[in-house]
Amino acid sequence: MSDDSSVKINRGLKGVYFERSATTFIDGKAGELRYSGYSIHDLAEHSTFEETAYLLLHGDLPNGTQLDAVTDVLKSARRLPEEIVSLITTIKHAHPMDVLRTAVSAIAAFDADTADNSIDATRAKGLRLTSQVAMILAAHEAIRNDRAPMEPDPDLSHAGNLLWMIRGEKPSEDATKLMDKDLILHAEHGSNASSFTARVVIGTEANLHAAVTAAVAALSGPAHGGAAEDVMRMAQEIGQPEHAAQYVKDKRKAGEAVTGFGHRVYRAEDPRARHMRDGVERLSKEMGEPKWFEILQAVVAAMAPYARFGVNVNVDFYSGVIYYLNGIAPDLFVPIFAAGRVPGWTVQCIEQLQNNILIRPLTLYNGPEARGYVPVGERS
Repeated sequence: MSDDSSVKINRGLKGVYFERSATTFIDGKAGELRYSGYSIHDLAEHSTFEETAYLLLHGDLPNGTQLDAVTDVLKSARRLPEEIVSLITTIKHAHPMDVLRTAVSAIAAFDADTADNSIDATRAKGLRLTSQVAMILAAHEAIRNDRAPMEPDPDLSHAGNLLWMIRGEKPSEDATKLMDKDLILHAEHGSNASSFTARVVIGTEANLHAAVTAAVAALSGPAHGGAAEDVMRMAQEIGQPEHAAQYVKDKRKAGEAVTGFGHRVYRAEDPRARHMRDGVERLSKEMGEPKWFEILQAVVAAMAPYARFGVNVNVDFYSGVIYYLNGIAPDLFVPIFAAGRVPGWTVQCIEQLQNNILIRPLTLYNGPEARGYVPVGERS
């Protein structure tokens, strides 16, 4: 058994820098997030998802011609192969994340550039997948509810078309803007579990579809992507704003976490949260259901004493209520997260490919000392 006390174990690779990145800057203490130098606040307030996707994939904001080209690619990729629709129909009763993972893997067979790991081809595949992931989850939502998938609307933005195809009705301008903002805020976030998974896979010189399939699998775990769904469940359990304080008190007394609070990299408030908070307030009033925003704010007030310990609200605290108010089923909350994250997964893969090295960390052995083999008949 190894007794090397000089070896420091960083469980979960916490605090370990394994690579450089020119894409995402995070200051967890200050609560700051930037994409390629641009503040998440400026992007959330002034950009669009299409523009932000270009920024992530190319490292700079597009000019008008470049933005038009990206928009055209996203729109042209909105139609799924019939074989993928048939596959979704076959497994329609599975969880949406399982359907998404399976369909992303299968759609590799229909991309002419699947095996091309050049940077240009990877960037192009990532943009197509950004559109296709959204179409997969929208098609599954229709099929499992015994409806034919909606025809995409070329006049709608990526966010607006996603809402249209999920809900079957044209979204309002405010609802579209809020979904667009949600996709921007979820588009990239450094070396989180799913992005690291994508890097590990692409680092073996597998293709982008394989890496994104693995990333979807990682995101499906509740420890990574499940907070938005859990927050809505919590809000429903609380029921009324005046019950929030007791709910928090009971949770803390039992030693249980209050979902939607705390983040692996942020000690201050998650900088993305404020944009979702403002959106929930507006949307809940627009929909005539202001109590959901009031419940969330009551929970925030009850959790205020713990902020000094770094337990602050995160982006998913508000996202789930936005989806709920848009009439989106709870088990689609994480797939929508995935729909926004595809550009981020892609740029992580591009950065890995640009200076590739097989990711192969070590584990320190702490099992039995060396021992001899005993034939089965001689074992007690």
